[in-house]
Amino acid sequence: MARRLVIVGGGTAGWMTAAFLSKAFGERLDITLVESGKVGTIGVGEATFSDIRHFFEFLGLREEEWMPACNATYKLAVRFQDWREPGHHFYHPFEQMRSVDGFSLTDWWLKLRPSERFDRDCFVMASLCDAERSPRMLGGAMLDQGYDPSGEFRGLTMSEHQGKTQFPYAYHFEAALLADYLTGYAVDRGVRHVVDDVVDVALDGRGWIDHVRTQENGELRGDLYVDCTGFRGLLVNKALGEPFESWQRFLPNDRAVALQVPLDMAEHGIRPCTTATAQDAGWIWTIPLYGRIGTGYVYSSEYTSPEEAEETLRRFVGPSAAEVPANHIRMRIGRTRNPWVNNCVAIGLSSGFVEPLESTGIFFIHHAVEQLVRHFPGDGFDPVRRDLYNKSVENVMLGVREFLALHYRAAGRSDTRYWRDAKTRELPDGLAERLARWQVQLPDSETIFPYYHGLPPYSYMCILLGMGGVDLAPSAALDLASEDEALREFDRIRARADAFVRELPDQHEYFTALRA
Repeated sequence: MARRLVIVGGGTAGWMTAAFLSKAFGERLDITLVESGKVGTIGVGEATFSDIRHFFEFLGLREEEWMPACNATYKLAVRFQDWREPGHHFYHPFEQMRSVDGFSLTDWWLKLRPSERFDRDCFVMASLCDAERSPRMLGGAMLDQGYDPSGEFRGLTMSEHQGKTQFPYAYHFEAALLADYLTGYAVDRGVRHVVDDVVDVALDGRGWIDHVRTQENGELRGDLYVDCTGFRGLLVNKALGEPFESWQRFLPNDRAVALQVPLDMAEHGIRPCTTATAQDAGWIWTIPLYGRIGTGYVYSSEYTSPEEAEETLRRFVGPSAAEVPANHIRMRIGRTRNPWVNNCVAIGLSSGFVEPLESTGIFFIHHAVEQLVRHFPGDGFDPVRRDLYNKSVENVMLGVREFLALHYRAAGRSDTRYWRDAKTRELPDGLAERLARWQVQLPDSETIFPYYHGLPPYSYMCILLGMGGVDLAPSAALDLASEDEALREFDRIRARADAFVRELPDQHEYFTALRA
């Protein structure tokens, strides 16, 4: 007899979970997803990590199938604009750090400084972003960055994959369209889709969920329940009473206002990166899609009002935003203490959220469903599996929290109270000590947050070098080493980047051809 799973809540989290589990377990798991027809997708999660590639590969979905359906584009990096000072930008790319004679190329850059742009000197992707290039040729061939999508690395989870190879891009997509696409995928594979409102969550004598009751379809029963109800936490927080831990003292941004702005992207261009532009009380994201941009102001309610934030965002976007309705969002920053409680697992915003910076929302969902498959309960619900799952999710969220807190502490900007306060805000445990070490020796695998959280050491190097608010020094050993090979490596990167810029199409050209 098949095990029974009930997913409460749809959107990106619900349908990513349903699609992944239906693929993983097939007919051996009877899945029902119930979602309200009245609750929409928040839609701030339109940018991703490059690890999302494993999600689509696992489902067997090809880019030419799902990307046009979701107005998707490629993302090669995050562009940080004005975080050091107005007019300055740098990239955090999807590209492994090179090394020369046992030292990272960023170490060599600190010593030699071949230009003022560490990102263009040390990475190919920065030049491709500046030139708005696609990572694929018109015929579909991917730029050669040493990534091998076949062989020994296929089928690994994200945590098993990290450090072995680096896929050169992630995606931007419309979250609502992806949810619709995955709905079709999951329903075709046997997932039962119920559109109805959950009006009650009934517990048994042990305090476990016995059933959920819907307005029109009666009781839905499962062996395991997945809470994808967003910031409400309908099952895990409200019904089961699991506490939520606020992290706002570390990351104060608790509001966002978002716009979906139609644009002529042939004229506007499709920049192959997410842009995060610093503002007086936060930052604005810009995510280019095929046919529009998604944009929003992430801010702290301590420093500005919703009305002022919306005015700032509309002024930033310009005349094209004039008639576009704004979506104001209250964000719950932190995590549910234990996302797996009894026979309920929270995935997505009900589990936790830090803020949209670095596009971690979709990553958290992907990681959670991978870990749920890995630790899926047997008939007895062994608490060891539950505890291992909770620890894995906790480590990922704590690591990302620390990485995001570093952005604000390292930013050179200090022209408003918001940015001045960022220099003295409380840091997560361990970050101050690590930061002191990094000022002497750049981050490596032994000095960053010690558990898997999706961010390798080079990501920390990029933020420290780009933000400009922390004094850094090259390794003292470089004074005794020959610089010849490092200079040749910088030359090779420039030549490789120039060749790619000449050969690759721009993004709009590529996706127009793909749709044709």
